[in-house]
Amino acid sequence: MYRTLLADASFHELLLAFDRDLAARTRAGRCPRCGGVLHAAPFWRKPRGVPAGLDEGHAQRFSFCCAARECRKRKTPSSLRFLGAKVYAGVMVVVVSAMRQGGKPTRQLAALLGVSRRTIARWRDWWRAALTASSFWRVAAAAFMPPVDEAALPGALLERFTSTVADQMLGLLRFLLPITGGRAVQVF
Repeated sequence: MYRTLLADASFHELLLAFDRDLAARTRAGRCPRCGGVLHAAPFWRKPRGVPAGLDEGHAQRFSFCCAARECRKRKTPSSLRFLGAKVYAGVMVVVVSAMRQGGKPTRQLAALLGVSRRTIARWRDWWRAALTASSFWRVAAAAFMPPVDEAALPGALLERFTSTVADQMLGLLRFLLPITGGRAVQVF
């Protein structure tokens, strides 16, 4: 059911539009270190797990750096498309992890979606260990009642967001926004 989002170009276009909005808000601000003007300093990614035929804008990670020569502090806004430094698109990480949690054998998933078994295992470890041990999770998880079953992440989290499959995915990606940009990326 969530797998259809992986091939839905309009869903990926929507994520890009949201990321452009987040980038515009970041650029409208000032340098967090010196208060200087922020200049565009995007970097290119080679995201895996996105539909073929998307324009090159989907491979661009928005980022900014201070215009002051003595500062040059980088500021990378949060993203709905990228989960930290992961090579795969955020949607792919969530979908594959949820499918694996649902009982699909790792070998079958790896063959079906072209993701290595080791990568799937790392993603599962991230959901179960790194995320749940983070200060972000300790604060954010308190908003859910009854508590989210951490052993069933990310599927248990997707279920908390209601409506269509696309809305559930957007809800989860928005939930993760605080840990997808800038220094917060270190959580990944």
